[in-house]
Amino acid sequence: MRNALVIGTGLIGTSAALALAQRGVVVHLADHDPEQARTAAALGAGTDEAPDGPVDLAIVAAPPAHVAEVLADAMRRGVARGYLDVASVKGGPRRELESMGLDLTGYIGTHPMSGREKSGPLAATGDLFEGRPWVLTPTRDTDTEVLNLALELVSHCRAVPVVMDADAHDRAVALVSHMPHLVSSLVAARLKNAEDTAVRLCGQGIRDVTRIAASDPRMWIDILSANPGPVADLLSDISTDLGEAVQALRALQSSDEAKRREGAAGIEDVLRRGNAGQVRVPGKHGSAPRVYEVVAVLIDDQPGQLARIFADAGLAGVNIEDVRIEHATGQQAGLVQLMVEPKAALVLTSALRERGWSIRQ
Repeated sequence: MRNALVIGTGLIGTSAALALAQRGVVVHLADHDPEQARTAAALGAGTDEAPDGPVDLAIVAAPPAHVAEVLADAMRRGVARGYLDVASVKGGPRRELESMGLDLTGYIGTHPMSGREKSGPLAATGDLFEGRPWVLTPTRDTDTEVLNLALELVSHCRAVPVVMDADAHDRAVALVSHMPHLVSSLVAARLKNAEDTAVRLCGQGIRDVTRIAASDPRMWIDILSANPGPVADLLSDISTDLGEAVQALRALQSSDEAKRREGAAGIEDVLRRGNAGQVRVPGKHGSAPRVYEVVAVLIDDQPGQLARIFADAGLAGVNIEDVRIEHATGQQAGLVQLMVEPKAALVLTSALRERGWSIRQ
């Protein structure tokens, strides 16, 4: 790939442009808001000048509701040899393009499974997609050259290509992305009018559950409007589960011992099904999830503390598999949870204690 045109310079479009530019591809940037394209260009994502002729690949990074319209315009103008989009929904845009009577041999739908709570070119980074799945949805009509261009883009972004049917993709992202976002928002909404004394008790659990609720509502209205059916089906199933959980909790309030046992069994069933589902979430590098030991270290909220911990772990010959930080309420301190292989936990604990760190049992 010698050159590319990125149409839509938000988070995803600009991040892809940065990755391509860093690997020597000449990138042209276009956006309905010229100022946003200029911002992306100033960040090193390419040039906001129009290409002299057709480029190798046009990457449409418009909101799902506008993807088909933008793609159709680009294809009719013949701006590229191949075309793809990076929208989070795949079936709808392709059906819209088919209804317009366009030749789709030069098009492939794709979806990089990566993002941030922030949007816009200033939130973009060239390594946004590194190690993340990038779904490709070719059909029997997709030209081999276009598929290869899409694979080259994925390679330049250091993502992992995953080939899926478009409708299967939409059902999958409803399960692992769209529905969880709404559930996170519903939980976070309970905090809006909560007492301050209750909110001050927030710990890592509520932070984990509500983190993605910070995303831009306008962006998510576009996403959910393009995939409402599968998301509604999942929420309907959750609604049934919630109703049963409410009944079980009410039963736990009963003075009747049999009803309390029935309620406890119902809640246990919910928790055990949750356990069974959670262990299916892929672990490090997409491999099967593994059980790690946690070494919890108390730190002051001062510059260099995390660097020192990682350096001391390295001196002990221990690899940190994952890390979480829980900040203390009202104090300039926190708890760093270091996830390590079980056999390394005692080694790391001893080494950190020897170097003066306070370990929480």
